[in-house]
Amino acid sequence: MLKSLNSSNRTTFDIVNIVAGLALLISPWLLGFAAESGAAWNAWIVGAAIALIAAAALYAFYEVEEWVNLVLGVWAVVAPWVLGFAAVTAAMWVHLIVGVVVAVVAAGSIWFSHNHPLSTV
Repeated sequence: MLKSLNSSNRTTFDIVNIVAGLALLISPWLLGFAAESGAAWNAWIVGAAIALIAAAALYAFYEVEEWVNLVLGVWAVVAPWVLGFAAVTAAMWVHLIVGVVVAVVAAGSIWFSHNHPLSTV
């Protein structure tokens, strides 16, 4: 089992978050809910923020970036109900799926960065 997060695993986590953020960013146009202002603006802002923060983490890893993406992922999950667009099915599902992916990946990155294997030396 993976006990520590090396740079290639961290890079994979960040790339997954970049793709998820970009998917959320372009989803209003692809899934046809750009006319729903609350859902569309939330997707554009949160998607862009997730992608930019994950891209910054590729350059230099700081744990705070993972915590911010964790919060953004949780926000994406609850936003359809908080902002009142849960009835817009496409918007609700894309926010839910991307939010879960981003939150799980960010939580995994935080978890693995704190669980270093014991030294055998």
